[in-house]
Amino acid sequence: MCGIVGAVAERNITPILLEGLKRLEYRGYDSAGVAVFTNAGKLERMRRPGKVSELEQALAGEPLVGRLGIAHTRWATHGAPCERNAHPHFSGDLAVVHNGIIENHEVLREQLKGLGYVFTSDTDTEVIAHLLNHKLKDLGDLTVALKATVKELHGAYGLAVVSASQPDRVVAARSGSPLVIGLGLGENFLASDQLALRQVTDRFMYLEEGDIADIRRESVAIWDVNGQSVEREAVQYRDGAEAADKGEYRHFMLKEIHEQPAVVQRTLEGRLSQNQVLVNAFGPQAAELFARVRNVQIVACGTSYHAGMVARYWLEELAGIPCQVEVASEFRYRKVVVQPDTLFVTISQSGETADTLAALRNAKELGFLASLAICNVSISSLVRESDLTLLTQAGREIGVASTKAFTTQLVGLLLLTLSLGQVRGTLAEGVEATLVEELRRLPTRLGEALAMDSTVEKVAELFADKNHTLFLGRGAQYPVAMEGSLKLKEISYIHAEAYPAGELKHGPLALVDDDMPVVTVAPNNELLEKLKSNLQEVRARGGQLVVFADEKAGMTNGEGTHVINMPHINDTLSPILYTIPLQLLSYYVAVLKGTDVDQPRNLAKSVTVE
Repeated sequence: MCGIVGAVAERNITPILLEGLKRLEYRGYDSAGVAVFTNAGKLERMRRPGKVSELEQALAGEPLVGRLGIAHTRWATHGAPCERNAHPHFSGDLAVVHNGIIENHEVLREQLKGLGYVFTSDTDTEVIAHLLNHKLKDLGDLTVALKATVKELHGAYGLAVVSASQPDRVVAARSGSPLVIGLGLGENFLASDQLALRQVTDRFMYLEEGDIADIRRESVAIWDVNGQSVEREAVQYRDGAEAADKGEYRHFMLKEIHEQPAVVQRTLEGRLSQNQVLVNAFGPQAAELFARVRNVQIVACGTSYHAGMVARYWLEELAGIPCQVEVASEFRYRKVVVQPDTLFVTISQSGETADTLAALRNAKELGFLASLAICNVSISSLVRESDLTLLTQAGREIGVASTKAFTTQLVGLLLLTLSLGQVRGTLAEGVEATLVEELRRLPTRLGEALAMDSTVEKVAELFADKNHTLFLGRGAQYPVAMEGSLKLKEISYIHAEAYPAGELKHGPLALVDDDMPVVTVAPNNELLEKLKSNLQEVRARGGQLVVFADEKAGMTNGEGTHVINMPHINDTLSPILYTIPLQLLSYYVAVLKGTDVDQPRNLAKSVTVE
């Protein structure tokens, strides 16, 4: 993911662009650049590899002063992170910055070469610049030319463009990558995240899918995907609340639980085409490397380990790829036999977890095909040291017990599964298109699960005087049960264990009595009837059952059985959905127990020691 900032004003906008880039650096730090229409009447550019501080230092020595400009911080997809691949990209007298991936860039590149355009970078973005330049020559108006250009682009993009020939405007386009307009007095702004603009305005207008915008000092014009002039609602943020503010919520953990529809949406942005996952979202060499993958080794700790366990079911069932999952602290201290062409995948919220980092460094000595990090922090050590990366977009997670980081990791791992299956040609016909459509609906489904908040809060009362709990699940729901168990013990200090439901009769059943609640997740899949039999074993021993069941599963309340009906969802995505009520349950039990929900005893957010 990349960060975009743009501005048109009656003051020098370079400091505004720089501050915006600093605030967006979580989206990428490979390189940064600005293009400013200077007071000398020229469109000038400064680009530097590395962090925004490198660009800031360069501008301190050679200032660019002007009232119109765009800026960019890059996470590399096409082309290595270096100055020539850094944005903005020029073509004639115009400059372009871009977030996303253009799938048909190779075809367009050859066409543009035939028209005499010379390419100076390895990026897909330079194709946009030259194509727009070509259209502008014929059409004359920058906005009209952008409308014509995007019709030829396939993929995902957030675009911002300025031209020296029309220095009164920033024009923008959104398809699959978010853009927000910041509204000022006699000045207006553009960014890929409102966070970048909070220092200059508290009023924002969010572009919708397919929108084109013409942003000037005194006006903003927007056209929708059908070319119709539209108005988008302006939203004002009065309290200045950011991630470090609990807002209306009692605890950060509850706030972060309720943020999951939004952060899942952000994690999907720019990574889906109409019916496929955009493989290059994992990096410029992803397609080439994925084609060689015959095995996957996942290494992680804690919550991230549970995400990896879910992914094993997806990788083997959907993509047909053998997968091993191991706790990082165990992996690094045993003799490992590496199968040929194995992709080494690490998962971490912080990207600084000591055991996971050590496992990655060890893996580099063992002959793995390549390394891939799924992580929430772009500047972390894990990201810097991995060959490929998928950044989740959970935002800052303050509660020690991970919630939104886990669900975004699951989304990232499903994108990985579909990408591997797509490149290797092992997905069953129609599976990817179906799941891409289901992923688009996922934020809405998560919102429906969150609407059960008050129901789960009431169920939590059953645990107020309990000291032990069992969690059960089958198939990919077993790791979800493990995650639910971890959450409960982390913040309520109730001893909790998770088991595959079929293992109940092989020992854990001895623990069941009326003081041992049993929590179960029960989606409507091929294992449902077997799961129902396992639950009868619990009831026969006097155990109290709390069952989160698919609304179509046909399960009802009864003596000692409390059924909470869940929205129906495609079975592949059910582990993500069923995580939500387990998080809520642990939260409300902890509140009843009076524990420190956000900072539970003995724990820390980022484990940077062995």
